[in-house]
Amino acid sequence: MKTIQKLLAFVGLLSLCALFIYALQDAPTDENFETKLINDYNVYALQVPDNLDFAGEPLPLKNPDILERMDRELLVNTYWQSNGLLMFKRAKKYFPIIEPILAKYEVPDDFKYLAVIESGLTNAVSPAGARGVWQIMPTTGRENGLEVNKNVDERYNLEKATEVACKYLLNSKSKLGSWTLAAAAYNAGNAGVSRRLKEQGVTGYYDLLLGEETGRYLFRIVALKEILSNPTKYGFNFRDKDLYNNIPTYKVEVDTVVTDFSKFAQNFGINYKILKLHNPWLREPHLNNKSRKSYLIDIPEKGYYD
Repeated sequence: MKTIQKLLAFVGLLSLCALFIYALQDAPTDENFETKLINDYNVYALQVPDNLDFAGEPLPLKNPDILERMDRELLVNTYWQSNGLLMFKRAKKYFPIIEPILAKYEVPDDFKYLAVIESGLTNAVSPAGARGVWQIMPTTGRENGLEVNKNVDERYNLEKATEVACKYLLNSKSKLGSWTLAAAAYNAGNAGVSRRLKEQGVTGYYDLLLGEETGRYLFRIVALKEILSNPTKYGFNFRDKDLYNNIPTYKVEVDTVVTDFSKFAQNFGINYKILKLHNPWLREPHLNNKSRKSYLIDIPEKGYYD
């Protein structure tokens, strides 16, 4: 009997030790981060939240078609893990630039997710000629005060491009009557959305029969909003130090010709590549500036590229 009691006590002690070790391994520390990364991969069906909205306008999720389309985008964007993690990383860097401009123009904050699906928060180039984070076409850019040519293309200037996007969205909201339709018009154009509404005799986006891209557009935006707002709910695990940070800069005013941006950059202790990273709207290694226009060039603060 004593032998059995001793054996049971020993087994109990081993169990406690195992639980203690497991608890240590489960703690969110850097030491076990890679182990959890490798061993925690599972694929689950997702439950579409009962209440989803875009810019305060609810999705009619009781409609089975709407529910299935929302489910599709949540699944696609949750399990495209590499892209998802990149969106979290870039959002930390660029949302702080975009958010105050949306607020300034009284455009709902949800529209920052439109930029995510338009470009992945990169200076993307489309086959149709759209450029930058907001994928602005040349005509739209020029009509809203941007300089667009081979030497300078301000569609690549995130602050200015965000302002143009705001103006376009406000105009669309005024014409179409809802933020949801304004978002759809960003993809298909005001005239295109208006024509389809009239042809089909409906008044809302979710009642429209649309092509593949525009038909998925709002659902993709809402899916990215839901996932980026709830990372752990959708299985994304990261630390703040894993995300990208925006490098602080100061602005230098230039109202003359610049013949060589490589030499210009050296005057500020950086190279041409670094200058271009912070000023992608400067498209050539020189600035023509025949009109002596005043430009503001971003220069990174010292110490970040040493």
